[in-house]
Amino acid sequence: MIGLACLFGSTSACDVLDQEPQAEVSEDTAISNRKGAQAALAGMYNQLQSSNYYGGNFLIMGDVSSDIAQSIGSWDFYREMDTYLIDKSNLENGNLWTRAYSAINVANNIIDQVPPLADIPQEEQNSILGQAYFVRGLAYFDLSRVYGGVPGVIGTLGVPIVTTPSRKVDESFFPSRASLGESYGQAEADLLKALELLPENHNSDRVTRSQAVKGAARALLSRYYLYVNKPELAESYADAVISDGKYVLSPSFANIFTSKFTSEAIFELNFNSADQSTVNNWYFPSSKGGRGDVAAHTNFYEEATANPNDVRGKMFGYYESKNVYYPTRYGNTTGIDNIHIIRLGEVYLNRAEARAESGDIDGALEDLNKIRERAGINPIKDLTGKQEVLEAIWKERKLELAFEGHSFFDLVRTGQALSEITGVPRVNGPDVDLIDPNRQVFPIPAFDIDANSNLVQNDAYR
Repeated sequence: MIGLACLFGSTSACDVLDQEPQAEVSEDTAISNRKGAQAALAGMYNQLQSSNYYGGNFLIMGDVSSDIAQSIGSWDFYREMDTYLIDKSNLENGNLWTRAYSAINVANNIIDQVPPLADIPQEEQNSILGQAYFVRGLAYFDLSRVYGGVPGVIGTLGVPIVTTPSRKVDESFFPSRASLGESYGQAEADLLKALELLPENHNSDRVTRSQAVKGAARALLSRYYLYVNKPELAESYADAVISDGKYVLSPSFANIFTSKFTSEAIFELNFNSADQSTVNNWYFPSSKGGRGDVAAHTNFYEEATANPNDVRGKMFGYYESKNVYYPTRYGNTTGIDNIHIIRLGEVYLNRAEARAESGDIDGALEDLNKIRERAGINPIKDLTGKQEVLEAIWKERKLELAFEGHSFFDLVRTGQALSEITGVPRVNGPDVDLIDPNRQVFPIPAFDIDANSNLVQNDAYR
């Protein structure tokens, strides 16, 4: 982009090319006081909001790589994911990797530089540090499941673990990959440290739901412990969230997406006209204001609408010229739809799954049915076997959490990806199958593999 700007006569852009090479980050960027710490905190959340992370990319990758959504437009980077032909040079894959590590680096700077600052009261300092640990833990959790896999299911190598600020281009700039267990362990340690430091609330309900508090850490831990097969801990942390009075299931499912910071929101990224998200652009077709490159798979649309009483099945539109259905969960054409990183509906399903794994069938069905009843459909009462209850919960997760970035990773962690992603029809190409188990993880981006000889590529992409 800088090169193009120079070509068309932009002096300011060309000036960038005239800079002397730097091996160190300027000391001017250091966090030296309370105001700087608050600015760094805002910058850290901005990394999550980026269109390359939760502002668009992470959700789309989790959707088009599963059996709920398909890439129908001209953006080949998502089509590669949709058809399991992704290459290590894939732009969007690289964008996610870069943005997640950018979030980690901002968190590392906060963790390193805030403790010595004398102008920040201890309580506020703990809150700032807790939020940094939370975001770093979230980013390592995401990187581990995208590029490493799921312990006991797929993968042995995790991702590089960097816990100090990157300020010099030296040997520390070229880390090797940790084991998968170590990567997940880093995420766990960060989230537990966050839980220790975070407050129960911030100074307003909106801030409490848009910046990490103890409830957000507990909720994310309930998800984390399902991935590492520790259902007792998943249930325990879900219990703590569900018993927290500030979190209540929204009576209206649609309202979760049409309103901001409902009672169900635990950690929700806020967007506005000055800070827009890109999800509407990707999920809504051009006649509705966006590219509409991501549409529902017809099979999933039929599954979601099979019960006419299910309100979730009513949140689709039809794009006639493409003969596809698209989700309307992100229906604001001005780009101000908020993004849920975790909400109470998921926590109930986390606890349901944990209870089923532990043999508490009645408790599992009780949680499952709270979600079903909110959706307007009848409770399930006649299941008694662990496996059939788990399958009912997994089906409910697919419907409840669709287009929120969970689908592919849920299929992988529950061992269903290879059996469920088979013969999936697409509107602009042949049916697709996920055959190679090693493609249950994404490739380490080519630019880092090429630049860092200490990195090992995932098997399917060598």
